[in-house]
Amino acid sequence: MTIGPTGQAEADPGEKGGARTALAGLTTRGRSFLAAGVAAAICAYVLGQPDLLRVGLLLTVLPLVCAAVVYRTRYRVAGSRRLSPARVPAGSEARVHLRMDNVSRLPTGLLMLQDRVPYVLGPRPRFVLDRVEAGGRREVSYRVRSDLRGRYPLGPLQLRLNDPFGMCELTRSFSTYDTLTVIPRVEALPSVRLGGEAKGYGDGRQRSLALAGEDDAIPRGYRYGDDLRRVHWRSTARYGELMVRREEQPQRSRCTVLLDTRGLAYRGAGPDSAFEWAVSGAASVLVHMLERGFSVRLLTDTGSSVPGEGADGFAGSGQGSADAAGLMMDTLAVIDHSDGAGLSPAYDVLRGGDEGLLVAFLGDLDEEEAAVAARMRQRSGGAVAFLLDGDSWVREPNDVPHPMNRQEERLRMLREAGWTAVSVPRGAPLDELWRQADRERAGVVTAGGPSGRGAGS
Repeated sequence: MTIGPTGQAEADPGEKGGARTALAGLTTRGRSFLAAGVAAAICAYVLGQPDLLRVGLLLTVLPLVCAAVVYRTRYRVAGSRRLSPARVPAGSEARVHLRMDNVSRLPTGLLMLQDRVPYVLGPRPRFVLDRVEAGGRREVSYRVRSDLRGRYPLGPLQLRLNDPFGMCELTRSFSTYDTLTVIPRVEALPSVRLGGEAKGYGDGRQRSLALAGEDDAIPRGYRYGDDLRRVHWRSTARYGELMVRREEQPQRSRCTVLLDTRGLAYRGAGPDSAFEWAVSGAASVLVHMLERGFSVRLLTDTGSSVPGEGADGFAGSGQGSADAAGLMMDTLAVIDHSDGAGLSPAYDVLRGGDEGLLVAFLGDLDEEEAAVAARMRQRSGGAVAFLLDGDSWVREPNDVPHPMNRQEERLRMLREAGWTAVSVPRGAPLDELWRQADRERAGVVTAGGPSGRGAGS
């Protein structure tokens, strides 16, 4: 049997086990017939009733013959599984396509096909294939859906063989399986101009090297295929060989998305919890920034970054943009609470250089961690913080808010440090908060003068 696009396996239902395996496959009906036959045979012997003995022998032999026939049935089947799609947002459906091929020279009997799926994806699918002719195939499909992100194994497939009387049933499992990745929900964000001294692409950008199509004064040697209109004649005369002007590529804007995963920073659990909102928000911003042409990275409170630590840790150029998005979505699909108590590891990573735009999703902050978060703004061209209001996420609608709410104090500390800080109440839509952050940033810039140019995001 073939499972998925890479793994292959085939099943011969009669090639494993022995008589013990066949007897173990007796169904409740088969065991009942066998027990009744033995009991009838004993009673016939005690009572001296030959007719009852014949009935007992019939009841005993029938399930044994069925088990032998099922056990000796030999044919080979192959199958394939295809996920459409293999990566699906939480709350959306994916379809699993199964195909069974009879690669033997004989038609099959009654087959029951069953696929193993985690309970969060729905009930275990079962299909009955009445008869598959020699060289024939059958195609079936089923749907899976999960409101919880994660990576879920599908398979292995199980094939059940039954006799016509339902006396014996044998199951064969196949070795390979596929994985369905359920990523966080991604919300489309509007195009706004968030503050950030980013270089390269984006509206309102600063360009430190050159614009697209501008030439660097430093020439290089001619290479086959270079446009002769780019020949630098002065350098050619100086070096005695054909030289051409370089084409300088614009430097890409950078964006770091910081996700606070500390377990003590969030309360509640489930798909509607504050932590799941933060994960979904981080995924939405990452996808939005990649679509706007930014080089992005995902940073957690533990100091680990995705796509990686190589060079500056950013990714998102050309074909690498899709690969980087997939890697970050796969990471967010399985990310969980960390055991860390502070944001210092993330601060150590950010203080190493100019990181462009910084977008942070933060849980509950005490005074010390709020001060650490405030210092992250020093080396960032622009900083936007979405601070989740923990009290509102666990408070019932009819509850009276706590009079000593510290959310405003934390927002004030971040804003004084230069952050554009937005409070996130329970169930708030991210696109509205995204616009609110842009309005607050514009208000700060208008009040304080043109302190910096916006980065198109």
